[in-house]
Amino acid sequence: MNRRSGISPLGITAFLLACSGAWGDSATVAEAPRSPAPRIALIIDDLGYMPGNDNRVVALDGPVACAILPHTPFAARVAERAHAAGKEVLLHLPLQPVTQFEATSAGTIQVDTTKSQLLRILAIDLAAIPYVVGVNNHQGSLLTQHPGHMTWLMDELRSRGDLFFVDSFTSEASVALRIAREQGVPSIRRDVFLDSTPTSQAIDVEFRRLKRRARSHGVAVGIGHPYTVTLDYLEQAIPILRAEGFELIPVITAIMLESRPAIQTASLDGPARQRQSLGR
Repeated sequence: MNRRSGISPLGITAFLLACSGAWGDSATVAEAPRSPAPRIALIIDDLGYMPGNDNRVVALDGPVACAILPHTPFAARVAERAHAAGKEVLLHLPLQPVTQFEATSAGTIQVDTTKSQLLRILAIDLAAIPYVVGVNNHQGSLLTQHPGHMTWLMDELRSRGDLFFVDSFTSEASVALRIAREQGVPSIRRDVFLDSTPTSQAIDVEFRRLKRRARSHGVAVGIGHPYTVTLDYLEQAIPILRAEGFELIPVITAIMLESRPAIQTASLDGPARQRQSLGR
């Protein structure tokens, strides 16, 4: 298990295969137990700037993933604390938005970024944050529409073998999820932004929508931010999820559950069976 990712050398792809019982006839792996409860995965973005609120995120009950912006003053510290608390650490990768007036973060990958520059930025960002197990995009409403850049990104994530991808879905024209799955990167898409309007009333409306999505689809992914109002709400809402009939799960579990029907068996002793890319 390495310090950067916190994942065994088998990597996430092997993990998904193992959990699906897809090693072929020569080995049998027990499937993860199926729960009747609808499942919710939560990600909190934009960590690394506010140590007080970052610590509140780490202290949230259950497997809430922590998406940390690179080149922020507290990035490494919050990653260490999140990992120690058993939470997934994500690189919150800055990508170019459509709106030019929207402030961009340091190290943002832009439409004029070359492939070699993109790979260098990604490598620097990953090295800056320990225990990263996945990547999701910060902004990116423009860049996630560009198949070329998304292919470069997903090729590199796949080559590393131990990272998943979450499409934050900041644009309905995003091709990020499709290309991630075509390239064989374990991946999923955000269903609900909890706090686009950061008021307790609006967050409650979106959290209820997230729960309806989980009931209707089995799994739902919500993204929030380390706003005080968001944390006030989640500190009250998360502990009662189980009593309401929901299960809070890690992001990788959500990916596994969504991907299970699309994974076909792979043979250990020959190329006759080939694993298809993960599809939604």
